[in-house]
Amino acid sequence: MFGFTGKLLHVDLNSTVRSIKNLDENIAKQYLGGGGLAAHILSSMNWGIDPLSPENRLVFITGPLTGTPVPLCSRYSVCAKSPLTNIWGEAHASGFWGPELKAAGLDGIILDGKADRPVYLLIKDSKVEIKDARHLWGKDAIETENDIREELGDRNIRVACIGPAGEKLSRIAAIINDHGRAAARCGLGAVMGSKNLKAIAVRGTKEVKVARLEELRQLAGELVKLARESTAGKYLGDYGTAGGMDPFHEFGDVPVKNWKQSFWEEGCHKVSGQIMAETILTGRSACKRCPIGCGRLIEISEGPYKGLKGKGPEYETAAAFGPLCLNDDLPAIAKANDLCNRYGLDTISTGAIIAFAFECYEEGLITKEETDGIELNWGNADSIVRMVEKIGRREGFGNLLAEGCKRAAVKIGKGAGKFAFHIKGLELPMHDPRAFASWAVSYGTSNRGACHIQAPTFWVERGLTFPAIGLDDPGDRFSPEGKGRLTKIFQDFCEVVESAGICKFALYGDFRSHHVVSLLRCATGWDLKLDEMMKTGERSFNLKRLINVKCGISRKDDVLPERILTQPIPDGGTKGYLPDQEKMLKDYYQERGWDENGIPTSG
Repeated sequence: MFGFTGKLLHVDLNSTVRSIKNLDENIAKQYLGGGGLAAHILSSMNWGIDPLSPENRLVFITGPLTGTPVPLCSRYSVCAKSPLTNIWGEAHASGFWGPELKAAGLDGIILDGKADRPVYLLIKDSKVEIKDARHLWGKDAIETENDIREELGDRNIRVACIGPAGEKLSRIAAIINDHGRAAARCGLGAVMGSKNLKAIAVRGTKEVKVARLEELRQLAGELVKLARESTAGKYLGDYGTAGGMDPFHEFGDVPVKNWKQSFWEEGCHKVSGQIMAETILTGRSACKRCPIGCGRLIEISEGPYKGLKGKGPEYETAAAFGPLCLNDDLPAIAKANDLCNRYGLDTISTGAIIAFAFECYEEGLITKEETDGIELNWGNADSIVRMVEKIGRREGFGNLLAEGCKRAAVKIGKGAGKFAFHIKGLELPMHDPRAFASWAVSYGTSNRGACHIQAPTFWVERGLTFPAIGLDDPGDRFSPEGKGRLTKIFQDFCEVVESAGICKFALYGDFRSHHVVSLLRCATGWDLKLDEMMKTGERSFNLKRLINVKCGISRKDDVLPERILTQPIPDGGTKGYLPDQEKMLKDYYQERGWDENGIPTSG
């Protein structure tokens, strides 16, 4: 096989038995890699299990372009039944860990059972050890990564690990690599914790064999130039993803005060990538073979967080701890981000849960006594930081919030559910469907729950077209017309992009569908055609939906929170608009070939 190593590591943590299994090339052709291949691996699992039981299978998986000479191809996926949503769980991260796994001779790792004590896996060129991790248990993710490298005497070891949140089975726990790259959504860090698995340390020295190396290198060089010279690529390099704060705000796309508002010009600007660049930015970081470098390096030189150094917040993090909580304190957001990287928490879910708690507090549903003496007032930066710490430690009121907003709302009662913004149990990302109609159907039908990156359809509505796959007209961003078709096509395409191991920001750097086809042909040697590639994406997407159907998911679960469907924004770029989700869902199901209840019948 080319593009793949052709090897999957299977570890039974109950018995400590390790084995290497061959990857069937025919299966790889059907699903590529990433979440698609993981869905095939997990499809036969009993989906009625408790996601925190040893029976939940955990899969780490790369794609055929991961670790090749191609730029922006360092992605890996983590998949299992989600302890947050109780359905299909999927998270992704970039950095250096995924390429290192390929260099070690593995396409993926399949984990079953539960170790009898805290352990970590050490993989060196396909040789596997299960090592004691009791001395690492309780340490944060950054400490863990550093300590494993020091213990093994190898600075080039790459580590994916959990922090205290994963150990304590927080349902919003993330898996962290490279000091802040996070496979964050769906609480899969808790699945690692439930297995007593602290980390997976990887070191590889092998090259990924590709079918047409020189042709691939030439194409890679062209794509590096495209990414560097594109307007979006330069913008991401200069300001990071948080550079989107101001333009998104102009569209009314940034949720403010727990989705009550979308207009807060001064506050949003204060936490933007541009202000970050002027105040706390010290440099930028890049994933392996990335010419853009959207990662931020920051240092706080004054105030209560003076001395903080590390990775800076992305857009989603800045928006979740910022405007969503009516907070314009950028250093406090940086502190909250650092705590999430250390505890191992999903910043989107954590910020959304704190905003939920703020509104519950404002409405008198919870008291200062219940919140451990912390006043949860809008814009209170200190309260945000303190609550992140409590969530990370599962301490006091934070123990409830670590369950996710859906469960927390049920526990609080008194109508708290209307302040909990989630779909299928996964907290909403920081883009408002009242600004771009397609978000309504994209959020609603994403297989892991509300997701902005599974198919960022608003890119098309903003003018990023893909003519070869039929997306050549941005259309009216407020109109429901054509949004079912747009979402279906872009979901299928993005399924391919993620399964191949490509960062979706490559699409913003002018990568298009013909580039993806060419890259896959050169890497694998397959005679792949565009329509076949799109069919692969459709196959993967439908398989995940069928897994969710086993978990009880249907049309009833594809709906937006009530406020977004019934309460228009009073001012700003999306004033007065409400998405017609009912029409868009009907059109979407028809485009997918699903029945009226959202059950796949073809594809």
